Amino acid sequence: MSISTLPLSYCGNVHPANTVPELVQVLQSKTALVQQKTGSKIAAGLWLPDAITREIESKPQLLNEIQSTLLRHDLVCYTLNAFPFGNFHSERVKEQVYLPDWTNPNRRDYTIRCARILATLLPDGVEGSISTVPLGFKELSSRAGFLEQCCDQLIETARLLDEIHDNTGRIIRLAIEPEPLCVLETTAEVVDFFALLRERVESESLAEIVERHLGVCYDVCHQSVEFEDVAASIRTLQEHDIRINKVHITCAIELQNPATNEAGRKFLADFAEPRYLHQTFRTQSDNTESITDLTVDFVQNPPAEWLNAPCWRIHFHVPVHAEDLGPLHTTRPDLKLALAEIAKLEYAPHLEVETYTWSVMPGENLPDPCEGLAREMNATQQLLADLESK
Repeated sequence: MSISTLPLSYCGNVHPANTVPELVQVLQSKTALVQQKTGSKIAAGLWLPDAITREIESKPQLLNEIQSTLLRHDLVCYTLNAFPFGNFHSERVKEQVYLPDWTNPNRRDYTIRCARILATLLPDGVEGSISTVPLGFKELSSRAGFLEQCCDQLIETARLLDEIHDNTGRIIRLAIEPEPLCVLETTAEVVDFFALLRERVESESLAEIVERHLGVCYDVCHQSVEFEDVAASIRTLQEHDIRINKVHITCAIELQNPATNEAGRKFLADFAEPRYLHQTFRTQSDNTESITDLTVDFVQNPPAEWLNAPCWRIHFHVPVHAEDLGPLHTTRPDLKLALAEIAKLEYAPHLEVETYTWSVMPGENLPDPCEGLAREMNATQQLLADLESK
């Protein structure tokens, strides 16, 4: 049994914050409130956009404000989300969230700024993790040599993370997060990429650095949307010595029997919204097909092969304590299977609830986001306690 003993984290990308003062306000008024409503100690999984990392780089004393705020509210921070580079709460994020990709030195430099900040925030004796984009979005990443350039930037990032380790004693692990329709979306693609990455390492000492600092962030709903067997997926990563540095505890939407489930399709249309990308997959006869984004027109007028498919799954992070949403189901059964498999690992990945969509969730009588987040945290803590008691 290897469930992390650190306080459960939730990802701060749910809260808008583009400056240090805004981040401090979020910690005071949101994260501290979620901890209070949860009734037990939690961790702040900070999202630091590029603008905040540059603000701290130019005025290092601002980091003291973040540290003192965490301390004052009895919060710890051991993991960062460095996936969204820019404003994750702008009117339209969509595919822009994958830019800059991992061929761009700006992505490497931003990640290292995040790592230097995390090295200061980490509690003594605790390793850090940083989740990042799955190299890039497939539609934007078809140019020749893309994978090789990503490898080279990631190897250099590992070397710089090792310098931080030498200078501070802090181990910080990068966690590449596979996602539907990205360069790395399936488990097989992750395995192939890590084989290429290892081939491009030029020395044994550098190979050790790469293995220490580079791994994946396993976002459960992403692999569920792909209709992967999540337990088998986690075992495959383990068999290929690909370390899971972080687990995103997430659930996606599932629409069963779309041809006869008119109420489900009508409700699903309300989840088509303009800010985030909602990759949508269907399965039929062991084959999957996808569309880049959910739209109202597609839900109301799907092609025959989609209408007659047994099931659709949609990349829309929904509350992890929910088995269903009215006439829709969620992939919570996969979450339970994934956590049970994670518990079998010989090490304990960081665990983080990541439901960032509270501001775009449809429906009436929705809870306050902090109340909803507390419900998610309590439900997840119960899942973890149930695993530990087995």
